[in-house]
Amino acid sequence: MSTGAAVTLVGTLSGVGARAGTHDARESVVFRASAVLFVTVLTALAAQISVPLPFTPVPFTLQPMVVLLGGAALGARLGATSQALYLLLGIAGLPVFAASPLLPPGAARLLGPTAGFLVSYPLAAFVAGWLAERRFDRQYLTSLAAMTAGLAVIFAAGLSWLAFGPTALGLPGAAATLTPFLVADIVKLCLAAGVLPVVWRIVGPRAGHPGHPGR
Repeated sequence: MSTGAAVTLVGTLSGVGARAGTHDARESVVFRASAVLFVTVLTALAAQISVPLPFTPVPFTLQPMVVLLGGAALGARLGATSQALYLLLGIAGLPVFAASPLLPPGAARLLGPTAGFLVSYPLAAFVAGWLAERRFDRQYLTSLAAMTAGLAVIFAAGLSWLAFGPTALGLPGAAATLTPFLVADIVKLCLAAGVLPVVWRIVGPRAGHPGHPGR
């Protein structure tokens, strides 16, 4: 089984035109760079759909779904790059983090209670992308496994920071804080896992894999 960025959705789409003679190597690079920027912007927009909850300093957002889908579509390296760029924009003071009257703005957000979640995004995207490079994103169940692995990274980092970081809630306190998010995140995960397999079924014939995009 071949692996690498070329078998990801974005890698495949950037190469389809080149094989057809309508794109040169430079245009392929531009396409991939644009895809990275698109996922970065989409992550920032997802942060603005933020619902503060009274029992936790961690707001409910759509970011994890975007991080995992973006990572799977881009691949490990580009997926991590998109999220690293997102964090750099936030550190620079741009309003890309979730709006909150309680959480600190700018670079200070990476020292606040949500820091564990935020800094995990590049790694979570890398994990989802690494599995996608091994064609986990072609079928629903394997796509779900890839998304679950990425979400586990986000939850592990967020839980650890809440438990042992400045908030010092301890593991029981941090777990109690995050438990209400589980149901919503599982629902989002199940929905997100179905996106790329459907797209691959559309893209497959164009990419030279008619009928069996998962092989």
